[in-house]
Amino acid sequence: MPHTPRHSVVVPVYNEAEVLEAFHTRCTSAMQAIGEDYEILYVDDGSQDASWEILVCLAQGDSRVRLLRLSRNFGHQVAISAGIESARGDTVTTLDADLQDPPEVIADLVAAWHEGADVVCAVRQERRGEPWFKCISASAFYSFVNLFSDIPLPAQAGDFRLLSRRAVKALLAMPEKHRYVRGMVAWIGHEVATVGYSREPRAAGRTKYSLPRMLGLASDGILAFSTLPLRAITWLGLGVTSYALAMGLCLVWTHLIGQRSLAWDSTSLATLILLLAGAQFLTLGVLGQYMGRIYSEVRQRPLYLVRERRGFEDPT
Repeated sequence: MPHTPRHSVVVPVYNEAEVLEAFHTRCTSAMQAIGEDYEILYVDDGSQDASWEILVCLAQGDSRVRLLRLSRNFGHQVAISAGIESARGDTVTTLDADLQDPPEVIADLVAAWHEGADVVCAVRQERRGEPWFKCISASAFYSFVNLFSDIPLPAQAGDFRLLSRRAVKALLAMPEKHRYVRGMVAWIGHEVATVGYSREPRAAGRTKYSLPRMLGLASDGILAFSTLPLRAITWLGLGVTSYALAMGLCLVWTHLIGQRSLAWDSTSLATLILLLAGAQFLTLGVLGQYMGRIYSEVRQRPLYLVRERRGFEDPT
């Protein structure tokens, strides 16, 4: 019968060769301080540097390390999902390898789990060493997503969290392809607790969440957990119709009082055409986003493909 550890730590990795050894040292010390059995599962999300080679060396020197190598870069959220699916512990903690999220905080997450929480979110109370643009854009991200989403998210809570086995089973029952794990965890409910911490400067390398990726993540969060954009189309159509009706009444009125002019008619017509065209393109764009996600779901492709496993009973 395969050994089942008490705690699992899932670490998605993408081009983090510079910091992996330092992360593993700190993570191992943090887990040993808890005093309970554990495993560390690294998920290499198609790294193009020496990350995989370093992970193999770490696994050779530590029997509690397991490795999952995806066939290509599937994205951060998919890598997290792959690790959660393969984790064996009674708890599953996810955090990145860049050391911005201190592994020492895992002990506080575990303590909250012992008190009965199924989901323990690590909430950033301070962002040390991050540029002002990153801080502002991150705050705007949470505000924007919560404004549109039907499922509220804890502010400043990223993907550093602990899940109980019950929460993991609920999460794995959600098979959607466009993964927004933060929203999915919020959707399942259960007992939720938060633990505050100070986010440290990145130990090496650069962030993988550029502005376009943050916008894409926000889009996934809104479209996966809200129909508000679709409802907004109805209000947009009502607004355009009202504007067109008001414009028509103005044209009739100017004609009746004898103040009609060619310039006025041309300007009004051009404005109305541009407004209608913009509303149509916006509507098609919103509908296209939802239809694209439906298309991705009905194709039934696997969420990810595994190139190699280390530390698994069945390595295929």
